[in-house]
Amino acid sequence: MSSLGWRHSAGVTHFNLRQARLRSGEQLREEVEIELEPFTLGGQEYAPEPSVVPALLAITKATTGTVYELSFRAAVTGPCFRCLRETTIEESVNAREYHANNPGGDPELVSEYVHDDQLDLSAWARDAFALQLPDKILHAPDCAGLCSVCGKDLNEEPHTHDELAADPRWAALDELRGQL
Repeated sequence: MSSLGWRHSAGVTHFNLRQARLRSGEQLREEVEIELEPFTLGGQEYAPEPSVVPALLAITKATTGTVYELSFRAAVTGPCFRCLRETTIEESVNAREYHANNPGGDPELVSEYVHDDQLDLSAWARDAFALQLPDKILHAPDCAGLCSVCGKDLNEEPHTHDELAADPRWAALDELRGQL
């Protein structure tokens, strides 16, 4: 437990917002350690390494609500999208959330990471990190992928296959295609 109230429990890091005690215009900046949770991207699981990363949390109290800022650098390891080779990507994350005092039912003015005076740092960090990642995680920008015929890694064994004979069950469709 830190001096102001962040804690790890069951793989999740929370920050107790009651202990911040800020007035309008004041800011709290604190170094915290966040336990990052694994996540699924494109049907593949990616694990953060290390699972606990140092981060800077800033909380600024405004007259209408509170602004939360989180900055950290982390790496994630999982399969390359094209060839399934073990791949590690490192990214810097700078995330910001706003939570209004009186949102008036507008979901855009409420942070989904604030519940019962607790800020869920692990979920916020995981989501912010996932948004920072490229659409497809590749071990190299020019990854050739796997051969669609034999499944070999085309980065290690570039090759082609002779055209396969057509399936006789599609012969009638091939005839129609020839007539068009």
